[in-house]
Amino acid sequence: MTASSGSTACGARPRFAAVGAGRMGRGIAIAFAYAGHRIALVDLRPRTHEAWARLRDEARAEILASLQGLAQLGTLRAEQVDAVAARVELVDAAGAPAALAAAELLFEGVPETLEAKREAFDWINRHCRDEAIVTSTTSSLLVTQLAQLVRRPERFLNMHWLNPAYVIPVVELSTHPGLAPEVLARTKALMEGIGKLPVVCGPTPGYIVPRLQALVMNEAARMVEEGAATAEEIDKATRYGMGLRFAAIGVVEFIDFGGVDILHHASREMAHSIDAARYTAPPVVGRMFEQGHLGLKTASGFHDYAGRDLAAYRRDVLARVLGLLTHAGLWRPAAEGTID
Repeated sequence: MTASSGSTACGARPRFAAVGAGRMGRGIAIAFAYAGHRIALVDLRPRTHEAWARLRDEARAEILASLQGLAQLGTLRAEQVDAVAARVELVDAAGAPAALAAAELLFEGVPETLEAKREAFDWINRHCRDEAIVTSTTSSLLVTQLAQLVRRPERFLNMHWLNPAYVIPVVELSTHPGLAPEVLARTKALMEGIGKLPVVCGPTPGYIVPRLQALVMNEAARMVEEGAATAEEIDKATRYGMGLRFAAIGVVEFIDFGGVDILHHASREMAHSIDAARYTAPPVVGRMFEQGHLGLKTASGFHDYAGRDLAAYRRDVLARVLGLLTHAGLWRPAAEGTID
């Protein structure tokens, strides 16, 4: 890793910049460096020489430790660690204007306050080039709020990374009505280029993953509190039951696979026996039930299965589940002979 304060010994500036040298910025930097790209990890806060040195050394140590962890797990050769780490250029406030001006794609990752975001975007607005794509990694502020802070909102969107940012493939792109379609397409292509799997949602609180997982986590905590099951049993059930299934099949896909009618009836029963506010199904489920759009069994549900080889599709889903079970060491071969 190199450190920059206004100039660089590496020739052309990196095409990518992560603004904010905290945990998220470091994870993003690793993701790009791992994929072969140089990236500027930019700290905007004016600091004393000693304070900058502490932050720089801390960031270097964390990036190296993360890469060494990958090497220990066999996903990176040990001799590659230093070369990958060297693709991250650590930039202080003095070097920030040049790093921002050179970037094709920027990721704002400063603390989750509107004041901090406003200050960061003031820097970015003053120094980034007109054609740059600007994103925020916020997990709490709507894209429509932040779009008002940028100079070119048509080139701005939110991008939510899942931790660890350099491991989890999904990145959630939250769009707003003023976003230019070609900017969204270019952003998706750039992220796919580093091995990420971009998914798109509108300007909705909680994106997709946090909104779903918050419900599951709160319900798990509630079950522990009620004494319904221990934390250990809930973790076992979710890791090897629900988790395995949802690792093989999407949540909405799973509704269709089991049947919209199953969800309709199960929701009605749990709304009655547990809590109506938590378990009453949304109106769309009732409408689909009444209209007979029940999923695979009617070839029409949340997804359209018309003309699809449903037997082959079911085998594919089974193959996904069996692959995960085999990897987890939970699938045993059939017994030879009769036991009793």
